[in-house]
Amino acid sequence: MTKHSVFLWLTLHPALLISFVTALLTTATTPAQAAATKKALTRGQIAAAAALTQLGVSFSWGGGSSKGPTLGIGRGSRTRGFDCSGLTLYAWSRAGVRLSHYTGAQYRQGRRIPLAARRTGDLLFFGGGTGAPTHVALYLGRDLMIHAPKTGDVVRKTRFLNIPYYRATFRGAVRPG
Repeated sequence: MTKHSVFLWLTLHPALLISFVTALLTTATTPAQAAATKKALTRGQIAAAAALTQLGVSFSWGGGSSKGPTLGIGRGSRTRGFDCSGLTLYAWSRAGVRLSHYTGAQYRQGRRIPLAARRTGDLLFFGGGTGAPTHVALYLGRDLMIHAPKTGDVVRKTRFLNIPYYRATFRGAVRPG
Protein backbone atom coordinates (compact mmCIF):
# COMPACT_ATOMS: atom_id res chain seq x y z
CA MET A 1 0.00 0.00 0.00
CA THR A 2 1.47 3.38 -1.01
CA LYS A 3 1.52 6.49 1.17
CA HIS A 4 -1.07 8.05 -1.17
CA SER A 5 -3.47 5.10 -0.86
CA VAL A 6 -3.11 5.11 2.94
CA PHE A 7 -3.97 8.83 3.04
CA LEU A 8 -6.92 8.30 0.65
CA TRP A 9 -8.19 5.44 2.84
CA LEU A 10 -7.92 7.62 5.95
CA THR A 11 -9.81 10.51 4.33
CA LEU A 12 -12.58 8.08 3.38
CA HIS A 13 -12.70 6.90 7.02
CA PRO A 14 -12.59 10.28 8.81
CA ALA A 15 -13.08 8.95 12.33
CA LEU A 16 -9.78 7.12 11.96
CA LEU A 17 -8.02 10.22 10.58
CA ILE A 18 -7.89 11.95 13.98
CA SER A 19 -6.58 8.76 15.61
CA PHE A 20 -3.93 8.41 12.90
CA VAL A 21 -2.80 12.05 13.17
CA THR A 22 -2.73 11.87 16.96
CA ALA A 23 -0.70 8.65 16.82
CA LEU A 24 1.79 10.23 14.44
CA LEU A 25 2.10 13.33 16.56
CA THR A 26 2.49 11.44 19.82
CA THR A 27 5.01 8.81 18.70
CA ALA A 28 7.88 9.09 21.16
CA THR A 29 10.33 6.92 23.02
CA THR A 30 9.32 7.93 26.56
CA PRO A 31 6.02 8.88 28.21
CA ALA A 32 7.45 12.37 28.91
CA GLN A 33 8.24 12.87 25.20
CA ALA A 34 4.76 11.66 24.26
CA ALA A 35 3.13 14.11 26.67
CA ALA A 36 5.28 17.00 25.39
CA THR A 37 4.43 16.19 21.77
CA LYS A 38 0.72 15.90 22.49
CA LYS A 39 0.76 19.28 24.25
CA ALA A 40 2.30 20.78 21.11
CA LEU A 41 -0.99 20.50 19.21
CA THR A 42 -2.59 23.92 18.84
CA ARG A 43 -6.29 24.53 19.25
CA GLY A 44 -6.40 25.30 15.52
CA GLN A 45 -4.89 21.91 14.68
CA ILE A 46 -7.44 20.19 16.90
CA ALA A 47 -10.28 22.14 15.23
CA ALA A 48 -8.97 21.30 11.75
CA ALA A 49 -8.70 17.59 12.58
CA ALA A 50 -12.26 17.63 13.93
CA ALA A 51 -13.57 19.35 10.78
CA LEU A 52 -11.81 16.78 8.59
CA THR A 53 -13.79 13.99 10.27
CA GLN A 54 -16.93 15.57 8.77
CA LEU A 55 -15.86 15.42 5.10
CA GLY A 56 -18.81 14.32 2.97
CA VAL A 57 -21.50 15.23 5.52
CA SER A 58 -24.49 16.94 3.88
CA PHE A 59 -25.05 20.68 3.93
CA SER A 60 -28.10 21.56 6.00
CA TRP A 61 -29.20 25.18 6.39
CA GLY A 62 -29.02 25.95 10.13
CA GLY A 63 -27.52 22.51 10.86
CA GLY A 64 -24.74 21.61 13.25
CA SER A 65 -23.98 21.94 16.93
CA SER A 66 -21.04 21.42 19.26
CA LYS A 67 -21.97 17.72 19.29
CA GLY A 68 -22.01 17.24 15.48
CA PRO A 69 -24.44 17.32 12.56
CA THR A 70 -28.10 18.11 13.28
CA LEU A 71 -31.31 18.64 11.37
CA GLY A 72 -31.33 22.15 10.05
CA ILE A 73 -34.09 24.75 9.82
CA GLY A 74 -36.22 25.97 6.92
CA ARG A 75 -34.89 24.38 3.73
CA GLY A 76 -32.52 22.28 5.87
CA SER A 77 -35.22 20.86 8.15
CA ARG A 78 -35.18 17.43 6.47
CA THR A 79 -31.41 17.08 6.20
CA ARG A 80 -28.97 16.13 8.96
CA GLY A 81 -25.70 17.99 8.47
CA PHE A 82 -23.93 21.32 8.82
CA ASP A 83 -24.19 24.80 7.43
CA CYS A 84 -20.93 26.76 7.20
CA SER A 85 -21.05 28.29 10.69
CA GLY A 86 -22.34 25.05 12.20
CA LEU A 87 -19.25 23.22 10.92
CA THR A 88 -16.83 25.80 12.34
CA LEU A 89 -18.76 25.91 15.62
CA TYR A 90 -18.46 22.11 15.86
CA ALA A 91 -14.76 22.01 14.95
CA TRP A 92 -13.73 24.70 17.42
CA SER A 93 -15.86 23.15 20.19
CA ARG A 94 -13.61 20.06 19.92
CA ALA A 95 -10.72 22.42 20.75
CA GLY A 96 -12.56 23.83 23.76
CA VAL A 97 -13.62 27.13 22.17
CA ARG A 98 -17.27 28.19 22.07
CA LEU A 99 -18.53 29.99 18.93
CA SER A 100 -21.95 31.34 17.98
CA HIS A 101 -23.96 29.67 15.24
CA TYR A 102 -23.99 32.68 12.93
CA THR A 103 -21.27 33.72 10.48
CA GLY A 104 -21.59 37.42 11.34
CA ALA A 105 -21.08 36.72 15.05
CA GLN A 106 -18.13 34.38 14.43
CA TYR A 107 -16.49 37.19 12.46
CA ARG A 108 -16.35 39.14 15.74
CA GLN A 109 -15.26 36.19 17.95
CA GLY A 110 -11.50 36.20 17.96
CA ARG A 111 -8.50 38.14 16.78
CA ARG A 112 -8.28 39.41 13.19
CA ILE A 113 -5.35 37.87 11.32
CA PRO A 114 -3.76 39.11 8.07
CA LEU A 115 -4.19 36.60 5.24
CA ALA A 116 -0.40 36.16 5.03
CA ALA A 117 -0.28 35.17 8.75
CA ARG A 118 -3.03 32.52 8.63
CA ARG A 119 -2.50 29.25 10.48
CA THR A 120 -4.28 25.91 10.58
CA GLY A 121 -7.70 26.35 12.16
CA ASP A 122 -8.14 30.06 11.46
CA LEU A 123 -11.59 31.05 10.25
CA LEU A 124 -11.84 32.51 6.73
CA PHE A 125 -14.75 34.80 5.89
CA PHE A 126 -16.27 35.61 2.50
CA GLY A 127 -19.04 37.65 0.86
CA GLY A 128 -21.57 40.03 2.26
CA GLY A 129 -20.52 43.29 0.58
CA THR A 130 -20.27 45.91 3.34
CA GLY A 131 -22.48 44.02 5.81
CA ALA A 132 -21.63 40.90 7.75
CA PRO A 133 -19.83 38.14 5.84
CA THR A 134 -22.10 35.43 4.44
CA HIS A 135 -19.77 32.43 4.47
CA VAL A 136 -17.15 30.99 6.83
CA ALA A 137 -14.60 28.21 6.37
CA LEU A 138 -11.74 26.74 8.37
CA TYR A 139 -8.18 27.03 7.06
CA LEU A 140 -6.28 23.72 6.75
CA GLY A 141 -2.94 24.92 5.38
CA ARG A 142 -1.43 25.02 1.88
CA ASP A 143 -4.25 27.30 0.67
CA LEU A 144 -6.87 24.64 1.50
CA MET A 145 -10.01 25.32 3.46
CA ILE A 146 -12.76 23.00 4.65
CA HIS A 147 -16.34 24.26 4.54
CA ALA A 148 -20.01 23.43 4.10
CA PRO A 149 -20.63 25.32 0.84
CA LYS A 150 -24.36 25.29 -0.01
CA THR A 151 -27.64 23.39 -0.14
CA GLY A 152 -27.27 20.20 -2.15
CA ASP A 153 -23.54 19.97 -1.46
CA VAL A 154 -21.40 18.31 1.24
CA VAL A 155 -18.58 19.33 3.58
CA ARG A 156 -15.53 19.53 1.34
CA LYS A 157 -11.99 20.83 0.97
CA THR A 158 -11.38 23.69 -1.48
CA ARG A 159 -8.26 25.55 -2.65
CA PHE A 160 -9.80 28.94 -1.97
CA LEU A 161 -7.07 31.15 -3.46
CA ASN A 162 -7.43 29.34 -6.82
CA ILE A 163 -11.14 30.14 -7.16
CA PRO A 164 -11.98 33.67 -8.39
CA TYR A 165 -15.19 33.88 -6.30
CA TYR A 166 -13.37 33.24 -3.03
CA ARG A 167 -10.45 35.53 -3.92
CA ALA A 168 -12.83 38.36 -4.86
CA THR A 169 -15.13 38.00 -1.83
CA PHE A 170 -12.53 37.33 0.87
CA ARG A 171 -13.37 39.50 3.90
CA GLY A 172 -10.79 38.46 6.47
CA ALA A 173 -9.43 35.81 8.80
CA VAL A 174 -10.07 35.38 12.52
CA ARG A 175 -8.24 33.23 15.06
CA PRO A 176 -10.77 32.10 17.71
CA GLY A 177 -9.83 31.49 21.33
